[in-house]
Amino acid sequence: MFNRSLAGNLEDRWREYKRNRYLFLLFLPGFALFLLFNYVPLYGIMIAFKEYRVTEGILGSAWAGLEHFNRLLAGEAFLNALRNTIIIALLKMGFGFPAPIALALLLNELRLVWFRRVVQTVTYLPHFFSWVILAGILFVFLGSDGAMNKLVGLFGLERQLWLLEPDYFYGIVVLTDIWQSIGWGSIIYFAALASIDPTLYEAAIADGASRWRRVWHISLPSMMPTIITLFLLQLGNFLTVGFDQIYNLTTATTLEVGEILDTYVLRRLLTMDYELGMAAGLFNSVIGILLVVTANRLVKWYDREQGLW
Repeated sequence: MFNRSLAGNLEDRWREYKRNRYLFLLFLPGFALFLLFNYVPLYGIMIAFKEYRVTEGILGSAWAGLEHFNRLLAGEAFLNALRNTIIIALLKMGFGFPAPIALALLLNELRLVWFRRVVQTVTYLPHFFSWVILAGILFVFLGSDGAMNKLVGLFGLERQLWLLEPDYFYGIVVLTDIWQSIGWGSIIYFAALASIDPTLYEAAIADGASRWRRVWHISLPSMMPTIITLFLLQLGNFLTVGFDQIYNLTTATTLEVGEILDTYVLRRLLTMDYELGMAAGLFNSVIGILLVVTANRLVKWYDREQGLW
């Protein structure tokens, strides 16, 4: 009886695969590219544990154990890059993560549809420009003769070399990141708000709830599953703070505060110190995984219905 049921299930499944065979064929190229660029490179992780020699290859090189990790954690350059990365990550998490949520809530409260669309278009636009272009715009805008210094001059204040001053670097990085990503990041939150039953708002208005109370007791709780999911996903990239942004905004005078783990890895690769670069990259990945697992467990402990798994 069990074998007959199992055979029937297998037959039904095979029939379904056969019926959708063309869809699976469309899926194969993307799956092959995913394997090629996401799993095949994992083979190179062994470099972090070897005395890698290009002439001997990865498998032929001698094992070094954890020597490169000891060298990594003892290096002042790595510790400086790690400190900068953590500071920028915390600032982006603290200011950058809530920004799209706030924008989505504000857009949801707008009653002028045409004005909402204008705001959405204006805030979405920077997302479609690369950081090479955006950095060029910023260097002109914040330059010695740029619009920012002209505005400062109108108030009788001293002009600043904004992008050359280490004291302003973190603030510029966080503000420009919000400017570039706030509109695009608000799309998924706005979609979550659009799925809320309108009768909830109508009942709240009938009970005399103010706009702030409607946001606090209806909008935010309804968005919470989306917020938690995106927070956990962003936490996995906690130490990945935007290589392209930092690389294009860092100058010789801000290198001390602008060196992050990703740029540290790049400099190690350029000096052919492949083992140290791979060790730093692996360190970044392991910390990201641990953060996601820990945060997911905390979320599940608070509410078993939330979390990624």
